[in-house]
Amino acid sequence: MGGGRAGITLGRMTSYDAPSTVTATAQAARTAAAAIAPLPRSAKDTALLAVADALEARTSEIVEANAVDTAKAAAAGTSETVIDRLTLTPDRVRAIASDVRDVAALPDPVGEVVRGSTLPNGIDLRQIRVPLGVVGIIYEARPNVTVDAAALCLKSGNAVLLRGSSSAYASNTALVGILRDAVVSAGLPADAIQLVPGESRDSVRELMRARGLVDVLIPRGGASLIKTVVEESIVPVIETGTGNCHVYVDAQADLAMAVDILVNSKAQRPSVCNSAETLLVHRDIAAAFLPLALDALADAGVTVHGDGEVLSYAEGTKVTALPATDEDWAAEYLSYDIAAAVVDSLDDAVTHIRRWTSGHTEAIVTTSQAAARRFTQLVDSTTVAVNASTRFTDGGQFGFGAEIGISTQKLHARGPMGLPELTSTKYIVTGDGHVR
Repeated sequence: MGGGRAGITLGRMTSYDAPSTVTATAQAARTAAAAIAPLPRSAKDTALLAVADALEARTSEIVEANAVDTAKAAAAGTSETVIDRLTLTPDRVRAIASDVRDVAALPDPVGEVVRGSTLPNGIDLRQIRVPLGVVGIIYEARPNVTVDAAALCLKSGNAVLLRGSSSAYASNTALVGILRDAVVSAGLPADAIQLVPGESRDSVRELMRARGLVDVLIPRGGASLIKTVVEESIVPVIETGTGNCHVYVDAQADLAMAVDILVNSKAQRPSVCNSAETLLVHRDIAAAFLPLALDALADAGVTVHGDGEVLSYAEGTKVTALPATDEDWAAEYLSYDIAAAVVDSLDDAVTHIRRWTSGHTEAIVTTSQAAARRFTQLVDSTTVAVNASTRFTDGGQFGFGAEIGISTQKLHARGPMGLPELTSTKYIVTGDGHVR
């Protein structure tokens, strides 16, 4: 994986027996979860609006705390893309507060009837959405996740345990303090939102061992973090994945559209998981498209890691081009780098994607309805975009208000995870003296 991350590194887990501050935090969250689960939408929305107002009112505190983290990251030689993910500016804080208001405006999923019927024996049967309970989030250097996760969990009636990376510790501490003050002002328990204590890997291990107190864990970050949590946690895990996203330019693509989509997918914000990491170009359009695309990528500051044919087209363009290896096809760069190859057909593009994708997002640029239909049928990723940037795979862009993560697994949550994905269901059986 390229680009680097400031994050959480985990070794092998060890068991623990003695009560700890992590256990006590989880127990407090469980008590808070029971209190907020039955709350009406109005109570939760009032708390969310209080959170949004508090974030804006205390922006200077947040930015000041964040400056401690970014200065530490810069002194440690952290890459610019990772520092970008870590940075909170007044504009970004305002955007986060706006996202919280968007979540408040969304319908409450709790109590929604998923299905229902009257059975032949007269029993009324309903399956309804209910909160998961206590949700633990383990994430790396993106303090905006602290607020997004708290807002979505609160709206869906869950208590949340937040375990960010040590690189964002000052930012997360300030944010969680503000969030807790805001929900208390709205009459909700402060322990509905908690920062997991500790900066060492021990606290992460204990969180992964807190089965019975924590209902689900959601890891967000690099492949190593996600792999460790999935393989070693005894708490159920919703797996989020890395973003090795592809843009395929078909033989019948509009060239100008393809250039715009490619540059936006790669360079609009390369440090996030929905940015494109690989370009595939149909051979029939390569001679016309690649010189335009490579110059446009060069203008955006992108380095291209290409196969032999891409390198030949790079000669005479402005782009910096390097030979691609298998590591490049597998890379989530999170930087101004992209792998590129020429393919003989749409099916060859699909074969390449199936071989190397992380299952996140793939895009096709084409004017052919048949090609678009075949691509969407054959590509098995959470999101397939037709004539649109990969950057749209996002809970906010999908109208979810915010997202808890992007799941690349195939269980109940797949793709951007909004409010419904933070609920489970239960059955309500109503009879009139019925016995079996």
